[in-house]
This record gives sequence, C-alpha cells and structure tokens, in this order.
Amino acid sequence: MNSNSEIKTLLQKFVLNQCTAEETEQVIAYYRNNTLTDDFPTVEDVQNLLDEMPKMDKQTADSIFNTILTSAKEEETVIEMPSRKTSYRKYISIAASIVVLLGIGFFYKQNLADQPVEQKFDFKSSEIVLQLENGETQIISEQNSSQVKDAEGNIVGNQNGDKLVYENSSDPEKLVYNTIKIPYGKKFRLQLSDGTFVHLNSGTTLKYPVKFITGENRQVFLDGEAFFDVAKDKKHPFIVNVDELNVRVLGTHFNVSNYPEDPATDVVLVEGSVGMYESKEEFDALKNTILKPGFKGSFNKENAKISTKAVITDIYTSWINGGLTFRNMAFKNIITKLERRYNVTIVNKNEKLANEKFNASFKEESIENVMSYFNDIHGINYTIKNNQILIK
Repeated sequence: MNSNSEIKTLLQKFVLNQCTAEETEQVIAYYRNNTLTDDFPTVEDVQNLLDEMPKMDKQTADSIFNTILTSAKEEETVIEMPSRKTSYRKYISIAASIVVLLGIGFFYKQNLADQPVEQKFDFKSSEIVLQLENGETQIISEQNSSQVKDAEGNIVGNQNGDKLVYENSSDPEKLVYNTIKIPYGKKFRLQLSDGTFVHLNSGTTLKYPVKFITGENRQVFLDGEAFFDVAKDKKHPFIVNVDELNVRVLGTHFNVSNYPEDPATDVVLVEGSVGMYESKEEFDALKNTILKPGFKGSFNKENAKISTKAVITDIYTSWINGGLTFRNMAFKNIITKLERRYNVTIVNKNEKLANEKFNASFKEESIENVMSYFNDIHGINYTIKNNQILIK
C-alpha cells in the first residue's frame, strides 16, 4: 500500500463492507504489519470526534461488523492455510472493530467536511442574533420590528424592540429549536409559546423550542444568565438545562446564572419551588435538592455538589433593572463581568489585584462611575480611552 491516503480510502470501503476479497486481504495485511501513523487520530481525537460527529447507530455498526467477520470466515477457507486461521481472524477482528469505531467519527468527518460549520458567535459584536433550526440567522434590531418564520414560511413569532413573542397556535409533531444570542452590553426579553417570560442578560445564549409538545417536558438550554417567569402547567414540568445541571419547576420565578468564570452555577428562587439535580439523573423529589423562596442553590462545577443558603433575592435579580452586584468576588471575575456588562476591554497590569475579593452594588451606573468607585474606595488607578480601560 503506497500511502496513508490509500489506506484511508480502503478502510472507508472496509467499514462500509464494500471491499473485495483482495482488498480485505490488504486491510488485514496492513493491520498485521503496521502501526498507526501520525496521520491517524489519537484516542483523544477519536473521543472529540465522537462528541461532535453524528453517531452511527449500534444496530448498523453491529451489522457491518458481523458481516465483515462472516466474510472473513468464508475467505479463510480460500486464502489461508489452517495454521494461519487464528492469526487471520485476530487481525480482521482488530481491523473490523477499530475501523467501525473510528469510522463513526473519523471517516464520516471527511464526508461532512464540505458541510457549513456554524460560526462561533462574537459576544463583543453589537447585534442580537436569532439562529433558526435550519442554521439560518436573523439579526434582531431593537430599533425595529420583525417576524420570525418557520421552514414553511409560517409566522411563529413577532419581535418589537427588545422583546420577542412566540405564538401558541400550531401543535407540532416534533420539537423545532431556535437559539437567541445576546452580545455584551445588551439585554433582551423573550416570551415562549407557553407564555413563559424570560429576561436574558448580556453574554447569554438560550436554545428553546419554537413550540412545546403536548405530553413532553418543557425544556430549554441556557449559557449565561436569565430570569424566568414560568407559566404554570402541572402536566408539563419546565426544565432549564445548564451544562451538567437541570433546574426543574412547574411554574415560578427564579434566576439562573452560569457564566464560564464562575466556580458555581447559581439558582436563586423568588417564588414557588425549584428542584436541582444533575442532568444525567432522573428527577426525584425525595432525593434532589428542593429550593424554597428566598434561597440560593449553588452547583459546584468541580465536584457537582449542591449547597443552599438564604439570600436577599433582590441582589441577584437587580440586573434586570440595570443593577450590578458583586458579593465576595475576585477582582479578575469582576473585570470579566464589567467587560460583559458594558462591552469594554479591561487590561489589568496590577497582578496583586487579580485574586482580591470585593463587595459592591451599583444602580444603573455608567462604567465611568463604576471605575471611579473602585478608585475612590479601594485606590485602584486606571485610565479610560475609547472602550479600553487600563488598570495600573
């Protein structure tokens, strides 16, 4: 076999059970005589590919594997001497198992290479972006009004200013998702098809069904921070998925904050009842953490432990009306939150400040006033030029 590209092409045929007897023998010879080269994926590469690529269903993989082995048994009587049967079956088993597994992610990656890749959202942009189920995007202008349509051209939602409202007219057979992305420096309001109202903070992404399906849970997926006013529906629990955490309610008011720099995902309950549990688990009211109004539940991202404590809820929901609050927060995290809130770039050259912790609260203050506070109270020197802040 002359090149890695040839063996890859041959292995692709092999995983699809399209090899001739001669080509199958070449595959076996390759696995008998060679080790994988740098051109082939490592275990980590394969794992990443399996996470990203569409999976081959188990029934299809098993069918291909069994057919390859059946063909191998037939070829043994023609190609191999009795003394080599064990060795031959050993290598074809290795080849079949490895190639079927790799084929799920590695070879199909080549077939999917020409498909468009979703561009990573730039949170420092100035535009709110709505991504539709088919991948198309729509810019949301807060100065204008627009309509949101499905694949058939039907109007499913209406946007006016900083609010988007979805209709509750049709009864779909399957879930169709939209995703809204809020850049730094902006907030947005969203009313889902069931009447649930969501306030979205800056630097937040929410994936949600255009229309919920009767008989199934109402589930949305959050990155960032949002305040939920959930429409009551005892037959259809509302679930907010936040990475490894699920937050389950029937109808209530609560805030969820899950930014990358935070060591924990915080859920603050204003009214009603909230269940917190790992997303890989089934909800169990007797075992899971149940919050009461006036409490905050914190899901530790490192050890997956949930702790609760009583809090003043207004502190954690003040952002809806322009407030900004820091509680025992490291200055490096405060910088990140200020960048997100005001869409500025902050460069801190005072390394001693990075891990110092501060408490502060602001009401609809400008970034200039916030920085002035830190200078007056904590002696933090800085300069502001355009949208860049340099801390000395």
